[in-house]
Amino acid sequence: MSVERFPIGQEMDVTYPNFKVSLTLLSVTQLRFEIKEGSFARTETVDIQVVPLSNSIFAVSWQEKDGATVTNVQDYDRGLIHSFATLPSGQFIRMTGPFAITRPPDRVFDDRPQRNKALVIEAMISLFQRRDASAVERLYATDYIQHNPNIPQGRDALQALVAELSKDVYYEPGLIVAEGDFVAIHGRIRGWADAPQVVVDLFWIQDGKLAEHWDVLQNEVPVTATLGGVSMFDP
Repeated sequence: MSVERFPIGQEMDVTYPNFKVSLTLLSVTQLRFEIKEGSFARTETVDIQVVPLSNSIFAVSWQEKDGATVTNVQDYDRGLIHSFATLPSGQFIRMTGPFAITRPPDRVFDDRPQRNKALVIEAMISLFQRRDASAVERLYATDYIQHNPNIPQGRDALQALVAELSKDVYYEPGLIVAEGDFVAIHGRIRGWADAPQVVVDLFWIQDGKLAEHWDVLQNEVPVTATLGGVSMFDP
């Protein structure tokens, strides 16, 4: 959860049971509201506090010039705002209304890289540390494409390979980078060949599953034997 996901710059119209309000999310510290009709009609810019409750739900609170206090729970998954207001008179109001976005945020947060990196880490640890063949069906696409020339094609072949892995096989994840739907991970695997190997695996993720895989492997050379004097892999 991060306040960085708060949709700064977004404008939206909220329809409550008794009135409508337009909200402009100016920043993580300011909001402007406009009520055009009714007893609450006015426009005001207020200082706000934003607390993320999940990746797409935020509690937004403020105090207005007349002393009224308001807390919005803005739920972007369901398209609803739950509002709790205490008026200067002491009257407490609860309201829930749907909202329509009239201007998109200045920056759309793309959390695919984080989600995809977590998926790849889970897959590599499940298959090549725990040797859990059942994880293949859960994490890999049904039409999974394998580019390693020494592994048969498809998800079923991968599942069979994992089921037959030696207990000596152990994978260590290292640096991982992601952009969009692609993830590359640098690691070391022992027990796959006669010597430990350093490997770069590249995955394409589609619909939350590992859909395609490429890899490059190289036998690890001890740091004392390298010309540059640095290790090939640092976990």
